[in-house]
Amino acid sequence: MKPKIINDPVYGFISIDDALILTVFNHPSFQRLRRVHQMALAQFVYPGAVHTRLHHSLGAYHLICCAIEELRKKDVAITNDEAIATKIAILLHDVGHGPFSHALEQVLMPYMHHEAVSLSIMQQINLELNGALTLAISIFTNTYHKHFLHQLISSQIDVDRMDYLTRDSFFTGVNEGVIGYDRILKMLTVHNGSMVLEEKAIYSAEKFLIARRQMYWQVYLHKTVLASEKMLVKIIERVRLLLQQKDEQITLSPALAFFLTKEVNHLTAESLEHFLALDDYDVYAAIKQWSKHTDIVLSTLCKGILERKLLKCKLQITPFNQMEIAERKNKVAAHLGISLSDANYLVFTGEAINTTYQLGNEQINILFKDGTIKDITNIDNPLISNTLSIPVKKFYLCQLAINP
Repeated sequence: MKPKIINDPVYGFISIDDALILTVFNHPSFQRLRRVHQMALAQFVYPGAVHTRLHHSLGAYHLICCAIEELRKKDVAITNDEAIATKIAILLHDVGHGPFSHALEQVLMPYMHHEAVSLSIMQQINLELNGALTLAISIFTNTYHKHFLHQLISSQIDVDRMDYLTRDSFFTGVNEGVIGYDRILKMLTVHNGSMVLEEKAIYSAEKFLIARRQMYWQVYLHKTVLASEKMLVKIIERVRLLLQQKDEQITLSPALAFFLTKEVNHLTAESLEHFLALDDYDVYAAIKQWSKHTDIVLSTLCKGILERKLLKCKLQITPFNQMEIAERKNKVAAHLGISLSDANYLVFTGEAINTTYQLGNEQINILFKDGTIKDITNIDNPLISNTLSIPVKKFYLCQLAINP
């Protein structure tokens, strides 16, 4: 077949030169990712952060193509079928993301992780294609005997993370996220069936982990991003309450209505069909309608999203004083003429947690010239130490700003 060439702003030209991969790329379930933002509402802080899950999936696909090429140069046995399956697995790895990605995942479908939804969608496509994705699913679920192929997709230094750090840094303009992904790919190799990095990549791997840590606190968990995404959650929670009260002003698309009026605790053919019809645009359209609702809590939150009049957010390492929180709720309730229970939607606290390096089965292992293997935290004079495996927790307080 004639290769399909896609011009990517980060990597340049990306080529799809296999008919099955192109079929997957053109599938409606994958094309839906054009309508799901990669970074939810980070654009409220970084206006350029409007790229989508499809952009990211294509970028990860490009990086895994590069990784496979490098491994083959080092005589790592990867058949053509395995290469195609691995590329398809990474292309579809995020197809299970719902509207605004992680921001609404736990409120729309609290019992289902996006990876489980991705798997269900892959299985559905596999049925449509008469089993053509069976090997890709085996690699995705880590049931295939070549473990390193799964590690390329999902590990602590996989192509998924390499792309989102590189891409998110590019679109936000935050240079702290820039990593040496090309050098890391060049230094990949396989030892005893598992993916390792050659000794020369130690500093690149350390920079990768540090960049990830910095991007989380500077971008993904930035206080304004956090406030806007929590407002989305509160909007959905408020709408659910109003629907339970038989509010007739609430208008919903069929897909959004399914998830807001039913308790969806497992995937069925019906829920998957509605999920695939749901994207950011459903939520945005609903928010525009709800901004005119007579419920002052709902309209305040929705107007805040539409007009970027966000809740003020404060981050600190210790819990907030409960008396202070109660006082703030009283002020908001008095200002808007609402009850204290309603004020909970406009003044609330929570925790933001980030772990830089997780100790476990998927460590970043370094292969030294003498054949020894060491976890990156155990090398001589490590920059990445075991302390970075301890979760960093910060407490946040979001509140409606009241003009004096």
